[in-house]
Amino acid sequence: MFGKDIGIDLGTATVLVYMRGKGVVLNEPSVVAINTDTNQILAVGEEARRMIGRTPGNIVAIRPLKDGVIADYQVTETMLKYFINKVCGNRRVFKPRVVICVPTGVTSVEKRAVLEAAMEAGAKKVLLVSEPMAAAIGAGLNVAEPDGNMVVDIGGGTTDISVISLGGEVVSTSLRIGGDNLDDALVRYVRREFNLLIGERTAEQLKIELANVYDPDPRKTAEVRGRDAVSGLPRTVEIRQDQVAEALDESARAIVQAVRSVLERTPPELSSDIIDKGVVLTGAGALLQGFPELLTETTGIPTHLADNPESCVAIGTGKILESVDMVKNSLLAMQRV
Repeated sequence: MFGKDIGIDLGTATVLVYMRGKGVVLNEPSVVAINTDTNQILAVGEEARRMIGRTPGNIVAIRPLKDGVIADYQVTETMLKYFINKVCGNRRVFKPRVVICVPTGVTSVEKRAVLEAAMEAGAKKVLLVSEPMAAAIGAGLNVAEPDGNMVVDIGGGTTDISVISLGGEVVSTSLRIGGDNLDDALVRYVRREFNLLIGERTAEQLKIELANVYDPDPRKTAEVRGRDAVSGLPRTVEIRQDQVAEALDESARAIVQAVRSVLERTPPELSSDIIDKGVVLTGAGALLQGFPELLTETTGIPTHLADNPESCVAIGTGKILESVDMVKNSLLAMQRV
């Protein structure tokens, strides 16, 4: 069905592009830098991300996607066009056919926005697939069989939880909590406890370096630099791992509770499969230290981190390009707008 086409993981924080026969060929932040005086696009992707929090007043670095869906249609279209041209070339004879992932809970309006943005960006045909379905396929799960598979995909803006069988989603939910939400929680905590203002990049680095939501060690610390909320001067504070865990606790437990809710609605036969196979975690947010152990302890079901979790969704889109029949039920459901 498909020629040399591409799959896109259109994430709130990162865009990954999979090209058939080549694998993941692009992994860049979903950020666009714009000159507000002229409305000119100055940079896209990694170059734009480096500008966040460091630009003069007339230049803004924005994320056109929020909570996994399009917040700024025109900027998203420009970003998609840039990434498609980057991997397919500006002077291409044939327009690519594209598989794009969207969160489970998207509305018809949000799906239509993604479809239209991709078509305007130069796609010949666009197929939508749910993120947990693509993540499950990318993680190597056999979704076409009549067996229950549970995947928890923690992205930048959303967490998608789904029980999959026979190429379709049996029970699913989408939570507007992801890696960005964890960063925001850290920003608020540091301001409240230390009177220190930090940016999202500093918060993200702190999360990667120190976070542990299951068994934090108060002896582990990290230095955090920011601006004093009172004096306005630069200041450095030391934060402990248990303090970082406290900041992230509410968001982490909200994800755990959503997983429990999906398990409670899962048919008994599929529940027994999930007990045998365990829960599979995908997405960059799944790398949060201690989260698999927290989920295992709370649900009583073994939880495994997928290989290369941040690329599972993009890899899944690539496999869907090669075998659409594998997820025909899910694809048909997602195309209805």
